[in-house]
Amino acid sequence: MKIPFVDLQRQYQQHKTEIDQAIHEVLDQSNYIGGEKIKSFEEQFAKQCGTKHCIGVANGTDAIYITLKMLGIGEGDEVITSACSWIATSETISQTGAKPVFVDIGQDYLIDVEQIEYKINSNTKAIVPVHLYGQMADMVAIKTIADKHDLIVVEDSAQAHLADRGGWSVGASSHAATFSFYPGKNLGAYGDAGGIVTNDDQLAEKCRQFANHGQLVKHQHKIEGINSRLDTIQAAVLSVKLNNLSEWTSQRRKIAKQYNEALKGVSALRLPLVNTNSNPVYHLYVVSAENREELQEYLKNHNISTAIHYPTPLPFLECYQFMNHTKEDFPIAHAESGKILSLPIFPEMTTEEVSYVCNHIKGFYSGLL
Repeated sequence: MKIPFVDLQRQYQQHKTEIDQAIHEVLDQSNYIGGEKIKSFEEQFAKQCGTKHCIGVANGTDAIYITLKMLGIGEGDEVITSACSWIATSETISQTGAKPVFVDIGQDYLIDVEQIEYKINSNTKAIVPVHLYGQMADMVAIKTIADKHDLIVVEDSAQAHLADRGGWSVGASSHAATFSFYPGKNLGAYGDAGGIVTNDDQLAEKCRQFANHGQLVKHQHKIEGINSRLDTIQAAVLSVKLNNLSEWTSQRRKIAKQYNEALKGVSALRLPLVNTNSNPVYHLYVVSAENREELQEYLKNHNISTAIHYPTPLPFLECYQFMNHTKEDFPIAHAESGKILSLPIFPEMTTEEVSYVCNHIKGFYSGLL
């Protein structure tokens, strides 16, 4: 048996007729930028998120940059974020002219809210929590801190489509939330795509304007902007997929449950920690594994694909060496970077495939005893 890390072809084949029809409608209309399909997807996705607005943009990285920029983040400001994420989270902070300030993670791999206030000073303007691997950060606690210090909150929700925690859905308790629709995401396009959701009418208009060369009406450029538009073919594909997202999310949760039950007796693994009242969407199923490299090689030799998200915590990347961080500054992020391993998970994965992965993991560790 061969187990891919994710199987986009399998998903396409299951929904080929609908997806092909949606793409051909765009081709027949020859309306590749803007139009009703963009508007329709934005309205549908905003509704799914429980927010008033969705602004489709070119990718998830632009989504963060545009949102921060339109909230006034810039030169001399500091923005607090997690030490564990993809670089898009921090590089977009730097692109505004602000400085990313990193906070260590907890055992759930999310930003440690108890450490946030230690990083706040007179230059701090915003917090960007990351809903990593599909589980929401503690937005109640983060919002309390933000309100106390009059800070902006922008949620990096690239991996958390439809996640919720404590009755809050993504984007409902902050100034805005940003999404990636990269192909491998829970809701993935067939190329780069992203989105911003918010309940703030003024912010929504600013983001839409800035992302479209500073215009809301063609040739009426009220500000200088950038070119970051969701194209119509991607919106058409996303609309079809959005109709299946709830079902796919349920399937991801079932797969995670099967992993949990099958692997709970393996003492060399720490399974994902799910917080109280949290409903993760399991973009990734990440374990903390002893002898990770040997396990990964063993699984590879048995045709099981795995990945590491992410091998180097943000503060230790070469581009941030000038900050002179040490492993003592972020002990959990540093320690876990040598243990985390992402196991295969995608909605079309069968119970037999999950069992195959689990049996080989248990076989590997039993062989070490």
